[in-house]
Amino acid sequence: MLQNLRMDIKPNTEVKVVNLLIIRETFTDKSTIGNLYLDGEWLCDTLELPWKDNQRSISCIPDGQYKVRLRTARESATRDYLHLLIQDVPNRDYILVHIGNKSSDSRGCVLVGIGTEHDFVKNSRLAMELLMKEILNLGGTNINLIIKNK
Repeated sequence: MLQNLRMDIKPNTEVKVVNLLIIRETFTDKSTIGNLYLDGEWLCDTLELPWKDNQRSISCIPDGQYKVRLRTARESATRDYLHLLIQDVPNRDYILVHIGNKSSDSRGCVLVGIGTEHDFVKNSRLAMELLMKEILNLGGTNINLIIKNK
């Protein structure tokens, strides 16, 4: 299904800003679980690696504000579906928002799901499809992300 989503960015005179907010709520030695909001409305759950001083491949990224862009399957060697690239993360590259269920599915990226268990998010593909559809419906070109720790 995600492979079938087309990046139809509709030209219009008004550039819609898409505001994403992740509030990290549960912190364990294996993961960080949070909630993702799109323009103030809850959309899905998130799972990230635990905080380990922003070390590559073993830590979640710092809380803060980031620009985000759509990233197509053609741009990725590992993702065959439309996903998100979080830009300008200090000392990190290729931090994505993508499909996955547990911390071993991530090397510092944000995984999305609907429903959680201990160190696990469920229904990740469904959450990713929903997120991409909503972003595309809003224009898909001007995406901001704020990450906060509760």
